[in-house]
Amino acid sequence: MHPNAAFRTEDRALMEALIDEIGFGMVFATTPDGPRVAHTPLVWTEDGAIQFHLARGNALTRHLDGTTALAVINGPEGYVSPRWYADAEQVPTWNYVALELEGRVRRMDVDGLLGLLETLSAREEARVTEGKPWTLAKMPESKLRPMLGAIVGFELEIQAWRPTFKLSQNKPAEERERVATGLEAQGSRAIAQLMRTLAS
Repeated sequence: MHPNAAFRTEDRALMEALIDEIGFGMVFATTPDGPRVAHTPLVWTEDGAIQFHLARGNALTRHLDGTTALAVINGPEGYVSPRWYADAEQVPTWNYVALELEGRVRRMDVDGLLGLLETLSAREEARVTEGKPWTLAKMPESKLRPMLGAIVGFELEIQAWRPTFKLSQNKPAEERERVATGLEAQGSRAIAQLMRTLAS
């Protein structure tokens, strides 16, 4: 997390929206084999937890139950060139959005895993614009059960939220707009939009 308090937020709804919108992150934990990370879809449960699943053979799977882990969700980002400032005596930096979630992990039972997969597929299928949504009901039981056996579901109960919304809040409004315009011109439209809506 960036040490500048200007880049932090206490807006829980904003952080929850980031989890739901991005929907993918990294889970880090220390294991007897050393630090490990897994990349996985994430689901916000709306009651203070995130859920995810890993392949049974993932290096983290056998170590996560009962441990404290860190989940990280990365949002939009973009390089900020000093040439965009009116004041030439600046240095390059990077604007970005990131959320760290620390908490205790528990392994889910099969029913919990099924619920997670149903929620996850419903969320993502709603974003697909063509055709009818896919559901777990379309999978024959004879194929679904072996596939379920190949993955493990987990729930991380969030004990600490550590957000960073670095959107040039430490610069005057006219400089922020110059940076947003520069980012937009470079194709970093999402971070430019967040600068205009969240940092103004």
